Amino acid sequence: MDNFAEQLVKKEPTGADKIKKMTYLVGGIAVTLILAALSIIFLGRGIITFILLVTAAASGYGTFFLFRSTKVEYEYTFTNGDLDIDKIIAQTKRKEMLTIQVSKFTNFGKYDDKTPEETSDMTVILATDNIASHEFYADFPHEEYGSARLVFSPNEKMLSNIKKNLHPSIKNKVSRELQTSYISNMWDEI
Repeated sequence: MDNFAEQLVKKEPTGADKIKKMTYLVGGIAVTLILAALSIIFLGRGIITFILLVTAAASGYGTFFLFRSTKVEYEYTFTNGDLDIDKIIAQTKRKEMLTIQVSKFTNFGKYDDKTPEETSDMTVILATDNIASHEFYADFPHEEYGSARLVFSPNEKMLSNIKKNLHPSIKNKVSRELQTSYISNMWDEI
């Protein structure tokens, strides 16, 4: 029987993302309005008016395109031990980010203060919703990226499938960490 899970994760915009989005919008509208005003000033001058109008329309379309491109989602697909991650931009453009066998993970766990530091030669692949409490990490060797770390936000079904396919030594470590975390949480409630 096939093990399959699919998840769509919407990236929550950071402060920098919001500033970039507003810069695209305000700057694009300003350039479009300036070009439209210039075309009115040069009205009746033939080709100059036409060029300014076409440029204003292109600027307006470019502004719309850039503004929409700030909307990012990630799709995780787990199939029989393989984890595929795609980046979806503006719900129209899909880019394959990563395909990895979960059994090749050399480390896996909750992404928090206890997470081992990234090494200088490590490639970090971010495919997360930017909500810290949802984030997990996976370290692995990769043909293209070398030593790599994936930071992502799997749901319970995705986590369950990943845990089933981890290397036994990693699976035992994750189980111990979860038990320690569970006991710690129970102790805090007492």
